[in-house]
This record gives sequence, structure tokens and C-alpha cells, in this order.
Amino acid sequence: MPDHLLDKLRPSLAGFRGTLQADQPLAPFVWFRAGGPAEILAMPADVEDLQFLMRALPEEVPVTVVGLGSNLLVRDGGIEGVVVRLSARGFGAVTTEGERIRVGAALADKRLAAHALEAGLGGFAFYHGIPGAIGGALRMNAGANGVETRERLVEVVAIDRRGERRVLTNAEMGYSYRHAEAPDDLIFVEALFEGHLEVPDAIRASMDDVQTHRETAQPIKSRTGGSTFKNPDPPGTPNQRRAWQLIDAAGCRGLMVGAAQVSEMHCNFLINTGDAIARDLELLGETVRARVLEHSGVRLDWEIKRIGRFGETGEVEPFLGEG
Repeated sequence: MPDHLLDKLRPSLAGFRGTLQADQPLAPFVWFRAGGPAEILAMPADVEDLQFLMRALPEEVPVTVVGLGSNLLVRDGGIEGVVVRLSARGFGAVTTEGERIRVGAALADKRLAAHALEAGLGGFAFYHGIPGAIGGALRMNAGANGVETRERLVEVVAIDRRGERRVLTNAEMGYSYRHAEAPDDLIFVEALFEGHLEVPDAIRASMDDVQTHRETAQPIKSRTGGSTFKNPDPPGTPNQRRAWQLIDAAGCRGLMVGAAQVSEMHCNFLINTGDAIARDLELLGETVRARVLEHSGVRLDWEIKRIGRFGETGEVEPFLGEG
């Protein structure tokens, strides 16, 4: 039996202080509770440990970063190479600097909103409704309730594939609707945001509004990955077309593939109703895209990030091409 990749890498990783696990199932870390394993799961102890890891890994070994798994679909064949997962213990610090907040990338978005409330800083209530971590919000310009990450961001600290520290300004992130142009090989470790002074009661009211909307309009108690497709038009567009409306009009509400279902409550959410595999969920999503295109002529693009290799059950061909 050939040596596992981890066995081959151990000599060069002898100084790594975090944890390394071979063939680690990722489904427990993903909100869909589906998907294959990581060939190696690495959880660095802190930023310096992450830098050591990046410098020690051979260039040919693929590196993939996962966060809280809320906007992620890991395919059934798992992820080759090294999967890096940042822990809140080493990457979740949060401090206030006047009207600015410095945040570790593993901090949950909801925790940033809570910290801003405690500090009397407005502009962050929308994070109360985003079920992910700051690193993911930075990567996809996450937003809710008409506000986006780019509106609050000052700068980002990242570690590149060579283990070097880099600082990117808001402009250098190249933000657009649910997208950033920052290089894919950057691992975000910290961000600096700026808010404004606001009465705590007003902040709390905004957070309550966000929470009420989530509880009444979204299937937050189900195994879901959040919003599946981007809205065809960015926020503020006159007569904005919304993904859920197009999906509903195409007759996809409640549609199922295996145990994967389009939510009856909010049809831009896919749900694992029990034992759905990742292929079921991705195939369902592609079926929805095809039906929407046929019905309305609109090509929906995925918001959920799909990563990894297809499993033994076969590939899912993108019906409309990648997007």
C-alpha cells in the first residue's frame, strides 16, 4: 500500500504546531452535512503557524481553505491535497480601534455584529443574518439586507502560498456583487472594518429585524447552504430580478433529487432532507438552473461554492456551463 501524502509530508512539517489529520471527513464541518473527506486536514495554531505550513508545503500540493461551511458544497470524492481550516481560537480575535474593528478571519459574522453592538458602532447589523465566518465574507463580498462587506471594509491581511504576509486595501480586493478579484491562493487571516457611532438601542433594533426576517423567511433550522444562486441583478437595480422569484415561477419550489430538495419556505435554498449526497444537491441545483433558463431566459449563477472531486456516483455536468 503506497504511503499516504501525510506520511510523505511529515518530515517537512515537523515544526507545525497545529493539528494534521489524514482522510478527515468534511461533512461534519459543512452545513449541508454531505460530501467527501479531505486528503489532509490542517488546522494551524495561529498566523505564524499558517505561514510555516505554507512555506513547508511543496508547491505541487494543492491547498484549499474552508471556513464554517455555510456556503459550501464539498463533492463526494473529497478534496485532494491539504485543506486548511482556521479555528476561532487562533484566528478569531476581535478588537475595537475607535470607530474601527479589527477581526480575525475565523470569527463568525454574527459575533462581529454582536461586538459592534457592544462597542456602539453601527453599520454591522447585516452580519447578524449571515451564517458564516469573516474569511468567507471577505472572499465573496457577503451581504444581506441591502448592505455588502465592501461598504464596511478598510483592509485585509492575508497569507500567500509562499507564506508571506500581504495587506490589501478595499480597492485592491476588486469587489463586485458577491465576488472579489483577490487571488485565489490568498488565505485571509484578518480584516479591518469601519463603522459609525450609533445608539445601541438602534443597533439592536436593526439586528432584531434581521433575525426576524431570517426566522420567518428562511429555512435556518434545515441542513442548507444558504442562498444557492446569485440574484441576476445586484442590489439597487431598478426592478431587480431575484433568484427565488425566478425559481418559483419556473415551478421548482419543493422540487427533489434524491433527498435534496428546493425549500418550500424559500426556494433559493437547497435542503438536505436526510441522507442526500453532494451529487444530489448539485444535480438539483443544475436542474433548477436549466428550468429557470427555459422559463424566463435568465441564466442563474451559483452563489454556493462547489469544490472537490466527484465521487463514484458520477459527475454532474453543468447544464448551462460553469457559473
